[in-house]
Amino acid sequence: MSKKSKIIYLALTMVFFVLCNFYFSDVIINNGYLLDENPVLDIVYLQNSGAAFNIFEGYKSFLIIFAFIAFSALIVYAVKHIEKISVFGLFFTSLLLSGIFNNMCERIFFGYVRDFIKLNFVDFPVFNISDIFINIGVLGLIFIILKNNYFKKED
Repeated sequence: MSKKSKIIYLALTMVFFVLCNFYFSDVIINNGYLLDENPVLDIVYLQNSGAAFNIFEGYKSFLIIFAFIAFSALIVYAVKHIEKISVFGLFFTSLLLSGIFNNMCERIFFGYVRDFIKLNFVDFPVFNISDIFINIGVLGLIFIILKNNYFKKED
């Protein structure tokens, strides 16, 4: 895949994930699809003004600036090294970027992040689709890095 094709792929997948995230979050929150008494998960609505586990609550500006820096740094890194990044790496990078972007935009436009997924089988904070994208993106990239480092040692 050429450098230009990879950049287009990264941009299109990121836009797709951002739009899906905004759309499905709005559908779930605005149409009141709230689940109760479900053994696996509940759909509840919380306004989270902090980050994970409510750390940095009340530090909206800091969280926006941090997200912007992380987003920008990842874009610059990905574009600079795009020829070395696999399609799977670009996929996971676009998930990570879209999750960061969505949470950042919600903080800018709403003043908080809209969390609505609550797991009932474990004591865990309520989270949203952006958080899922960020975690899958990070885990996928870690897997790719570990796999690549393992095979380099074998050679």
